[in-house]
Amino acid sequence: MWDSTSGPFRPAEKSGANMSKGKVHEERTPPLDSVEKYEMALQESGKGTYVLRLFVSGMTPNSRLAIENIQKICLEHLEGRYQLEIIDIYQQPIIAEEGQIVAAPTLVKELPPPLRKFIGDLSQTERILIGLDLRTKR
Repeated sequence: MWDSTSGPFRPAEKSGANMSKGKVHEERTPPLDSVEKYEMALQESGKGTYVLRLFVSGMTPNSRLAIENIQKICLEHLEGRYQLEIIDIYQQPIIAEEGQIVAAPTLVKELPPPLRKFIGDLSQTERILIGLDLRTKR
């Protein structure tokens, strides 16, 4: 019901036990779903934040090298602008399956878009920087 005395676009106050005169009814917001979380993360990505996930297979030599290489890249090129999550596919196989990880080590750049995957020990720094859109091809 619209109250014509308060203007064309203002809803009329309803009477009831929960609403007393002069008080504003406060509604609780429902928890965020995954789409809303993703959209919020996208907004953050506009500020230059990188969301990276490195999938490793235990502490094999390649996994260790990939961890060292991505940490070095992040410190040198993304300082203060990244979130890095390291996931051992042996300990969390469901996360690897959901991310469609077929080899390890694999780096997944989730944000900023587009999503990209890099397989290997990440030792080719220049290629990784180009793939992360931190450098342009020459």
